Amino acid sequence: MSQPVFHAPDHDHERCTADALAHAETLCAQRSQRLTPIRRRVLEVLLESHKPLGAYEIMARAALSGARPAPITIYRSLDFLRDNGLVHRIESRNAFVACVNNHATGDLVVFLICDHCGAVGEAASAGVTDQLKAAARSAGFTPKVPVIEIGGVCAHCRQHDQG
Repeated sequence: MSQPVFHAPDHDHERCTADALAHAETLCAQRSQRLTPIRRRVLEVLLESHKPLGAYEIMARAALSGARPAPITIYRSLDFLRDNGLVHRIESRNAFVACVNNHATGDLVVFLICDHCGAVGEAASAGVTDQLKAAARSAGFTPKVPVIEIGGVCAHCRQHDQG
């Protein structure tokens, strides 16, 4: 079953978080990587919502459950999580969001970012991926970070505004 692009406001967030953490643990074990306590905590902070967070906001939230981690610790954890496809960087927001979709590293990711509530949806993009790869190949270009970010209004906010 595929993940929804935007989670309903009343979705089972505990289940969503538990599934994402289980996926992270399995992925790290398969790759002989360590999901250390701080890396896990950074991922948990990002999983608390489906909204992008900056590194210092992650640091502040991580400190609520213990000692305040150093910025370099947060950035190293984010690098690890990003390298393993567990988080994405939202360039336009200078922030990070947990990846709750299971896709191959290097796949094009299309982020739909709600201007009202700040939620980030991760849309399937196989057709767009193929077209952009072909265009890049024909130009002799190799994309470094294949990401598209689109701002707009999610269906939940649009319904709320109309209601």
